[in-house]
Amino acid sequence: MDASQSTAGPVRQAAHANGVVATLALAGTTAAVMQTLVTPLLAELPRILHTTASNSAWVITVTLLVAAVCVPVFGRLGDLLGKRRMLLFCSVPLVAGSVVCALSSSVIPMIVGRGLQGMGMGMVPLGIALLRDVVPQERLSSSIALVSASMGIGGGLGLPIAAAVAEYASWRVLFWGSAALALAVAVLIFTLVPDVPAAAKGQRFDAVGATGLGAGLVCLLLAVSKGADWGWASATTIGLFAAAAVVLAAWGLWELRHSDPVVDLRTTARPRVLLTNIASVFVGFGMYASMLVVPQLLQFPKATGYGLGQSMLAAGLWMAPGGLMMMLVSPLGGKLTNARGPKFTLISGVLVIAAGYAVSLALMGTAWGLMVSLLVINCGVGLAYGSMPALIMSSVPLHETAAANGFNTLMRSLGTSVGAAVIGVVLSQLTVELGGHSITSEAGFRTALVLGGVLALVSGVIAATIPAAREPAPSAHAPAEDATLAQAKSDR
Repeated sequence: MDASQSTAGPVRQAAHANGVVATLALAGTTAAVMQTLVTPLLAELPRILHTTASNSAWVITVTLLVAAVCVPVFGRLGDLLGKRRMLLFCSVPLVAGSVVCALSSSVIPMIVGRGLQGMGMGMVPLGIALLRDVVPQERLSSSIALVSASMGIGGGLGLPIAAAVAEYASWRVLFWGSAALALAVAVLIFTLVPDVPAAAKGQRFDAVGATGLGAGLVCLLLAVSKGADWGWASATTIGLFAAAAVVLAAWGLWELRHSDPVVDLRTTARPRVLLTNIASVFVGFGMYASMLVVPQLLQFPKATGYGLGQSMLAAGLWMAPGGLMMMLVSPLGGKLTNARGPKFTLISGVLVIAAGYAVSLALMGTAWGLMVSLLVINCGVGLAYGSMPALIMSSVPLHETAAANGFNTLMRSLGTSVGAAVIGVVLSQLTVELGGHSITSEAGFRTALVLGGVLALVSGVIAATIPAAREPAPSAHAPAEDATLAQAKSDR
């Protein structure tokens, strides 16, 4: 019997299970907050860092790139070395990166610090995977839903908090505060989270596969995130897309031949896992479209006839209830998953997201209308985000839990990246002239909102095709050679 299975019973009965779930949710929220931390500073970064606007944009881009590379790799390391150990490891660059940013006065140190902060995003899938080992079965769905939704909660709450700090205090306070928060999370993980033996202990780490995946993702995400600046038809953008295709294809061939791959593509290709990951891309797009459109509508000048003239702080406060809604809905999503299954919860979530976009089109002329639409959209995001890890974990063997969740988190992030690029193109192309400047038109914002709703519906169609699980979800109560693991071995 595997060591992780023999110790899982006592661990699940630990009296501090509530503290473990709260700690992992806080860890995920803290990592996600780092993503939106500098949003209120975007206009000021060139002045603060004594650089150009194009150079300062790397402060955002580098976090995305590093997170994309580290999330799946850290997930695999969590399976190999232990999830608690990797959670503690992720807290180190979060603290260090925040300190580096707080001390920065030029663009290079700031980019380095933001890259370190991006490494911390690995906390989210590691925390979700760890729940499978430490939470009683009857509470697993609601706990997964809460920790998974922490990505959205952190993004929703990070913006108004960062805006308030940036407006009433030094910008450096943002980073000192994030360093203190990350340090507190590390202490809580060390104190409350049990050390469950690694599920894949003894297997080898695929360094070549990790390098290939990282190189391919960097090429792809650079092209997606910077294509609008460089030109979609430019040699650089096309070259990066081509390089991504070649590198990722070669990486896939390598992974199929490796006995202990970073991402087991045979498992990933199973319809239940594959369709969940594809749906995740569209859900990520659907969520992020509103995060790009609503702040601009709130802050555009009233002279446009459709802007609401709010300050950054006021806009953040109007959006804050949406982040809280995800926190409130997540446990309900877990109960819905227990009652009807994660597939039903995912479909319900994306339908609610689409309904939220319909509300936004009807009520976009008022701040309270946009707040209501975000409440509805984020309610759907909370349901959808909580159901996807449950679908993944019901379909993969225990020794691939963290890696599979890391890959699913990557798919969500890929959706937000593509969404940002596509919505950015829409908003930049549909414009009007105001005071000698070209700004996004009302039709541009409406088109972006329609696009977000349509792609949410597309994810619903994809989710509807996800097949039912042939076997019960493998859990820590099951013997090591559970049905899923046996199937995985027969597939090899």
